[in-house]
Amino acid sequence: MRKTTRAYAGAAGVVLLASMALTSSLGDANADTSSEQADGVHLRAHLNPLNNAGTRGNSEVVFHGLRAHVDIDAYGLARNLPHAEHIHFGADARHECPNVFDDTNGDFRLTTTEGAPAYGPIKKSLTTSGDTSPESALAVDRFPTAPRGAIHYDRRINFSSAAVARAIKNGKGVIVIHGIDYNGNGKYDFASAGKSDLDPSLPAEATDPALCGVLR
Repeated sequence: MRKTTRAYAGAAGVVLLASMALTSSLGDANADTSSEQADGVHLRAHLNPLNNAGTRGNSEVVFHGLRAHVDIDAYGLARNLPHAEHIHFGADARHECPNVFDDTNGDFRLTTTEGAPAYGPIKKSLTTSGDTSPESALAVDRFPTAPRGAIHYDRRINFSSAAVARAIKNGKGVIVIHGIDYNGNGKYDFASAGKSDLDPSLPAEATDPALCGVLR
């Protein structure tokens, strides 16, 4: 009887230990999953100058589902002037920043339209407040200005399209910052580059791309 009792107790102990180990393993797995969900998808872009703008910068975008936290630091921009900035993506685009071969008219200046085959259409307007859709692409009064030539942008935005968000998470999104004071007179005017290819009521200085980076 004692042998039977001891054998039963031993077997029960083994079962209990196995159960504890399984519970611990499942707990670790759940913790890993929760950690992954909490961390989200992290993307970074090194922002390189376009149009010999003498600019530089970095950007980080952290996705949690369809919600994204966008952080941008850019330097060497036209001082105290607004700078439109967007996230671009197009299924038919090259998912990259434009190069000299995109200067289709050979005037040694890249316009926003000339760069479109590389980075695609606007998917998000990185405004400081209000709407962030493509409809706000030229909302000059709601884009950040650059005191001392620098911008720090920090905002949480939402994507309505899961397909677009997925493509950007997969490295197909491009950040572009616009605005170049070509003649250095402290304002955007028509003197050096004429009218904008996006809106003839605006000078090209206000909309020509100054910085570009692919989110990886």
